[in-house]
Amino acid sequence: MDRIIRITLGLIIVLLAVFVTSISYTGFVEHAYRTSLSSTFQYNCTITTDAVLSNVTFFIPVPADPVGNSPIVAHYSSQEIKGHPADGDITLFDTGKATMAKITTAAIIPPEKTNASHPFTIELSISTESDGVINTRSPVEEGVMFRPVRELKNVSCPTESTWNRGDPMCFAYVIPVYADYQAPLNASVSITSSLRGRNNWKIFEPEFNEYQAGIGERLSGGNHGWADMKGTLESNKGTGIMPVFPQ
Repeated sequence: MDRIIRITLGLIIVLLAVFVTSISYTGFVEHAYRTSLSSTFQYNCTITTDAVLSNVTFFIPVPADPVGNSPIVAHYSSQEIKGHPADGDITLFDTGKATMAKITTAAIIPPEKTNASHPFTIELSISTESDGVINTRSPVEEGVMFRPVRELKNVSCPTESTWNRGDPMCFAYVIPVYADYQAPLNASVSITSSLRGRNNWKIFEPEFNEYQAGIGERLSGGNHGWADMKGTLESNKGTGIMPVFPQ
């Protein structure tokens, strides 16, 4: 009987030790994750031209979630944009399906030595933290994305994406942009925008996941209306899977 009691007590002590160790480990992992977690967006919008543009109006998509909210939109609203041209006006315009940055200026006048090989560039950029964890798997359906996305289709991922653990997913799509300006017939104008949403954390080693979206189009001569920009999306990229803890 004494032997049975000793064995039982031993098993209880072992189970208790395993339980305490498990709780301690989980607590350590959760603390390390929560204290190291950061979620950030990096946004860039670039307009390049090799000639003078006059009477300029652009409507360029601004990344937002399906209901029109995002830190990028908030920074546009407060005019906190790096590269904001002093002689241009930037306002937000809601089409009902997407949020656009309306950029207007009387003229864009490049320096004298500007040419096709060395075009003049205006670059707007915003780097900001997210209020919560960024959805890097399905930004089109649930996250911050250029909108409205049309003709979305799966494509093969670039070779450099395949080294990531997990399952990177790549897409192509088209998205509208409005450009109205006068320019010489041989003028070349490019409009591009990019967005990266990234989560970083460290438990035993640095980990991250992210998605990258981009849109772009090149126009020739003057333009007076809507055009389709070609878009790319690489989602579910990264080196690790984020742990899940109760809120």
